[in-house]
Amino acid sequence: MRTPTARYFYDDLADHYDLLYADWEASVARQGTALDDRVARVLGPGAYDVLDCACGIGTQALGLAARGHRVTGTDLSPVAAARAAREAAARGLALTTAAADMRALPLRDGAFDVVLCADNSLPHLLTGDDVRTALAEMRRVLRPGGLLLVTTRPYDELRRERPLATPPSVTTGPGGRTVSFQLWHWHDDGERYDLELFQLRPDTGEDPGAVDRWTTAVRRATYWALTRAQLGGLAAEAGLHEIGWHDPEHTGFFQPMMTARR
Repeated sequence: MRTPTARYFYDDLADHYDLLYADWEASVARQGTALDDRVARVLGPGAYDVLDCACGIGTQALGLAARGHRVTGTDLSPVAAARAAREAAARGLALTTAAADMRALPLRDGAFDVVLCADNSLPHLLTGDDVRTALAEMRRVLRPGGLLLVTTRPYDELRRERPLATPPSVTTGPGGRTVSFQLWHWHDDGERYDLELFQLRPDTGEDPGAVDRWTTAVRRATYWALTRAQLGGLAAEAGLHEIGWHDPEHTGFFQPMMTARR
């Protein structure tokens, strides 16, 4: 099962999540365009009712709303969902958000044309039962023929390589530079790993020009590195069909994408 750690991870990260991106605004636009293109390829051009069931601070939901879709966002973290609503309001976009666990969505059956679960959110669920339950909930709120989009890290490759860290990334903002990187600690099963996310920010104290001191925030979460075969199999067990995988070079989205239909 998933522990409350995932919620606390994103509650604490919500105010700083955009600092994981070199240019968050550009990422919002780019991801919205890529997701909109995939929806149009499957369902045809148009504006659709979309649920982003792991909306975070709105990285994908904002981009889809800007493309004309009617978007609802839910997230396990009420702090992140609230920020997504504020970000939408600041842009003049319509986005309804709520705190909700993807395993128990407080939404009526067949309410959406598209359900999105992006940015490696589903692998926070650590057992097959939990993943199946979440996928069954996503299927439940889809209309017949509706489209599910799930994106994860490229875990087939990562499970072979078992990396111990990610390269550092640097974002420059009003508060100066932020350096972010991750350490990964693989479990003995070779499938799950504990992640430590480090963010270093300058601590200038009373001297705005001082750069010799840094503050460090560390946040921890656990993931299940689901292979394509594992996730596709669980999707089929949840009653989804037409399951397929699409690589970033074909979608323009930065992670591998699984599509499925109700």
